[in-house]
Amino acid sequence: MSADYYLSLVNTPFANRIAKQIGLPRPAELRRYQAGGPLVPGPILVMGEGSGADLLAAALLRWGQDVRRHPATGQSHGAVVVALDTIETPADLAEPLLELGAALRGLAPGGRVVTISRSPAGVSGAGVSGIAQASARHAVFGAVRSLARELRGGATANGIVLHGDVPADAPGALRTLEFFLSGKSAYVDGQFVDVQAPGALGASLECIWTPAEHSLAGKVAVVTGAARGIGAATVNVLRREGATVIAVDVPAASGLLAEVANRKGATALQLDITAEDAGARITSLAAKRFGALDIFVHNAGITRDKLFVNMTADRWRSVMAVNLEAQLAINQVLVESETFAQDGRIICVASTSGIAGNKGQGNYAASKAGVIGMVESTARQLAGSGRTINAVAPGFIETEMTANIPLLTREVARRLSSLQQGGLPGDVAETIGFLAAGNDAEINGQVVRVCGQHLVGA
Repeated sequence: MSADYYLSLVNTPFANRIAKQIGLPRPAELRRYQAGGPLVPGPILVMGEGSGADLLAAALLRWGQDVRRHPATGQSHGAVVVALDTIETPADLAEPLLELGAALRGLAPGGRVVTISRSPAGVSGAGVSGIAQASARHAVFGAVRSLARELRGGATANGIVLHGDVPADAPGALRTLEFFLSGKSAYVDGQFVDVQAPGALGASLECIWTPAEHSLAGKVAVVTGAARGIGAATVNVLRREGATVIAVDVPAASGLLAEVANRKGATALQLDITAEDAGARITSLAAKRFGALDIFVHNAGITRDKLFVNMTADRWRSVMAVNLEAQLAINQVLVESETFAQDGRIICVASTSGIAGNKGQGNYAASKAGVIGMVESTARQLAGSGRTINAVAPGFIETEMTANIPLLTREVARRLSSLQQGGLPGDVAETIGFLAAGNDAEINGQVVRVCGQHLVGA
């Protein structure tokens, strides 16, 4: 993994002044998770007049946060939470969003802006009023994504979208709020997470959710492609949160796999996930060794890049076999397995290449787009069961793979996001940890981009 020397240099006073004078990018050091650190460094301003704002303010107070309900001149805030859940018409957006704009003058470096709104798919009534309500709710997406591009100093803006009558303090909504406010979401920017009604075996909407250390205590997790990069970082995060982890990688990576497993106290399993019996072998090990399997992280993936005009059958088939077909086969085993928990979590690693495409990566982009389609379809299959499936879609992440990109191309790729830098494997791992946690089944079928709001793609 190559270091971003420009990022380090431009955060020195002299280089920062020069960069500002000549118009060069000035990426900020991001506020990332630190054990024992505060959720937000500074007061949290909660804006909005409806019940959603009251519920969120009450939850934050229960968490021991310094909550303010009205901005004051000269006051700095670590985060701003804006409740837009009562929006009925486009005209209703002007007042809260203009007030938010004024409050941004007091947003601290590394600050967070989080909106909470309702899904356009859940409009009440038809005709002109229903269309107006749907358009107003959809307008929130454009406003927040634009705001995310304007923020500086490592600040981010993201949104929570409530479906149906889900209240603002539902467990899934509060889990998402905590994630977006924390340093765990450092490289998640301009994103929305939908919170749906819980499944039949999910947590009650009336349960009171509060942040907790070791949120995965007692859970058994599998991470594929665990020997390096995002996989190794995911093992680290899941172990930190209290999970027992089975780290899986191919026999050729046995040395690195053993090192990761030994360092983090995980169980190493050398296995080619494209093997016909891979799913059965993994679930069998989990059952025999630990008696259960709660979380499955599909991280293993390969690239075999070529332009379409030069693409070969072996390059195409090998990428599809590892990146997509193996996941499909293993998921089928999980869905049918009694070992996989009734509130089991499946998290897949997709890619922004699967959303926007990428030159020379037709096979890779196809496989990752297929992963997204698999997640959306499987989520419908799992709806109401208590189990969930979600995906993360990393953008430019500082890994061994991106370190091999030519220097100039790598530098340009790093700056092509709102945060003007590459992410770290741990940024993806933190998002995986968020999707793996919680007893609710309100977050299902989501694709969360971990890309610093890359300038390419939806």
